[in-house]
Amino acid sequence: MQRVIITGASSGLGTALALCYAQRGAVLGLIARRKTELEQLATQLPSPALIYPADVRDAAALQAAAADFIAREGGPDIVIANAGVSTGTLTEFAEDLSAFQDVIDINVMGMVKTFQPFLAAMRAAGHGTLVGIASVAGYRGLPGAAAYSASKAAVISYLESLRVELRGSGVKVITICPGYIATAMTAHNPYPMPFLLSAEAAARRIAAIIDRGQAFAVIPWQMAVVARLLRVLPNRLYDRLFGNAP
Repeated sequence: MQRVIITGASSGLGTALALCYAQRGAVLGLIARRKTELEQLATQLPSPALIYPADVRDAAALQAAAADFIAREGGPDIVIANAGVSTGTLTEFAEDLSAFQDVIDINVMGMVKTFQPFLAAMRAAGHGTLVGIASVAGYRGLPGAAAYSASKAAVISYLESLRVELRGSGVKVITICPGYIATAMTAHNPYPMPFLLSAEAAARRIAAIIDRGQAFAVIPWQMAVVARLLRVLPNRLYDRLFGNAP
């Protein structure tokens, strides 16, 4: 029976991942800020779940959650750092500075604080998988989404560093870069979202990638093609194409 930790579990992709792993019979540790939603989710799951209402910016709360889960169930087999936020930001507006800070703190430092308290147990066991949910938005800077793009670019690099650091330890690090997923986060996007996946379909694909132990993956595959093209576009052409994006 697998033991799986998921952050951002109270909605969207996090909930879909919880349902996916619960259907496999996993013992879950679910972390999110919203206690009521976590409690409701736990009642719907066909396998045991421990819930931890906590903000991923709070290192002490995550350390307490990790200690409790390990004491009850042992070290986790999989830790999925899924918690994340997105909001439009423009550098010229002073009122957006706090939004920049929140996005970086949650998306980047929240991932670091999620992994940190589980690593010692994973190293001691000589196995385990750390999974970071990044985004194709981290491939290039998107206008109006500087904080989000910067945070996901940072996450991609952070996960690569961590993967190399843990080489030979038995602990795997997996980077997942989704394209568009139908969640509350994307519901109000004022532009077309090609290759949109449901949260349930995305969760199944992510679980399959984790099963394979694939170090880096973009989902769906069509978005992987788009992401590679964007990455190699000359700056002059990229600027022209995206300069008028909504």
